[in-house]
Amino acid sequence: MGIIQYIAKILVLIILIAVMAVGGLIWFDYLGVLELKQTFAPIYRLAGLTPQTSVSLAASNPFVADLDEDRLRKRLEALEIRGEELTKREADIDALADLNEQVAKELEERKNSQEEREKTFNTEVKKYDDRMANIEQNARNLNGMTPQNVVAILTAETDDQIVIDTLRKVEEIAQAEGVASQVAYWLSLMPPERAAILLRKGLEKPLTAN
Repeated sequence: MGIIQYIAKILVLIILIAVMAVGGLIWFDYLGVLELKQTFAPIYRLAGLTPQTSVSLAASNPFVADLDEDRLRKRLEALEIRGEELTKREADIDALADLNEQVAKELEERKNSQEEREKTFNTEVKKYDDRMANIEQNARNLNGMTPQNVVAILTAETDDQIVIDTLRKVEEIAQAEGVASQVAYWLSLMPPERAAILLRKGLEKPLTAN
């Protein structure tokens, strides 16, 4: 066999392979397996053929149509499940936010209540301190007066508790300064009924001359 015949045979084989390859591509495109319709459209028109599309393939093949529908249904189900999960998560977040808001509100109310109690307590303490400061000042003022003036002032005071607290403060000052208290002498100068009332109400902490 000459070299020319050998080359001719190779060319024939190459042409045959090319024809078979193109034919295969045309056939797969015609069936809709490959999307080469625009490329082979002139060939289809020359041959008078109508290429098979994916739609026509699904219509002609119920099994393929069922597969596509099943895939679509599963995707829709997955999307629905995902949507339900997101809805539940959003509801949980809203519930947690409401709970946090309620706890914050309760804490704020407790804080305000505590501040109000502290304010009331501080007010009462100040009132007590002011009252005791006034009583101490009155007691010191009485110590500087004559017994007759002291008795007149104490007798004129209608609030027995103020008189008792004042006399007790006079005794405390006397004890702190190491001097004799004038309380017993002042009581002796008061009307007996008035002195008896003061002594009876002051029994919880008796008034003494020392």
